[in-house]
Amino acid sequence: KYPNLKMGLPAKKRLVGQWTTRRPDLVHIVTEGPLGWSALEAAQKLRIPVSSDFRTNFHSYSQHYGIGWLKGPIVGYLRKFHNKTSLTTVPTERMRQDLSGMGFRNVRVLSRGVNATLYSPEKRSNSLRASWGVTDDNFTLVHVGRLAAEKNLELLMRSYNSLRQRDKGVKLVMVGEGPESAALKQRYPEVVFAGVRHGEDLAAHYASADLFVFPSLTETFGNVTLEAMASALPIVAFDYAAAAQYVTEAIGRLAPVDDENSFVRACESLHASYEEDPAGYEMMRIASRSRALRESWPAVVKQFESMLVDVACRDQSR
Repeated sequence: KYPNLKMGLPAKKRLVGQWTTRRPDLVHIVTEGPLGWSALEAAQKLRIPVSSDFRTNFHSYSQHYGIGWLKGPIVGYLRKFHNKTSLTTVPTERMRQDLSGMGFRNVRVLSRGVNATLYSPEKRSNSLRASWGVTDDNFTLVHVGRLAAEKNLELLMRSYNSLRQRDKGVKLVMVGEGPESAALKQRYPEVVFAGVRHGEDLAAHYASADLFVFPSLTETFGNVTLEAMASALPIVAFDYAAAAQYVTEAIGRLAPVDDENSFVRACESLHASYEEDPAGYEMMRIASRSRALRESWPAVVKQFESMLVDVACRDQSR
């Protein structure tokens, strides 16, 4: 039911052959489907240390695709998979606590980083805004992510409609594609659907907006939040995943999880700030960028390397 989601096929025999010829010191698995399982079995067969990354909340996705009754078995599968590895990395402390409470073992926090040179307010483009049909006077929201049911897009559109009732000049830009694209384009012809963007082009789409709105409740982290912050955007999100870790009142607004009315009010609050207190809103932009600058990739990579070395040395000494 999700044509954009690809799963790797099993390849145990091929992996055993490759790793026998050229043996790795450690295998780190970042896909939990058939390919990941065969990599786990191949590594165990060859007695190679294995670590893993909890990458996607498949159990949370299930309720959006008519298979909510499978949530329990999916959690059981993921727990069995990750507990066969010596380390499972997760991006936030809250997720570590959640997984540990569900019986996952050896879970450690490894945050994510952001390229603050690529994602920068300097990438703001008046010509891009003009192509959206907006000027500096138009309050512009941006959402970056898959256009899919699990992204809680109905709440995004409700928030947008609420702002439009107060200010017809409000514009929404949606970056990404997905199963809901066609339906959304038909319902909201005035919205800018920018499709999938990459690199400098994506950075310009962030920086040329005024507010990042992200209503998802199925993220393991949400790298887009840090990218938006590095682009000097105030944030509206739920008190969840990356936003819970980084967003303060100085940077944006967090709504309690599952409180949709609070989410809408948060969008309205920041729109009012933009209109009534431009200097204060500019300070929010600066604070958002400043916080993102502390999450550099070199620091994250160094921590990750330390974790992998620890697993490799510990397992090989047994």
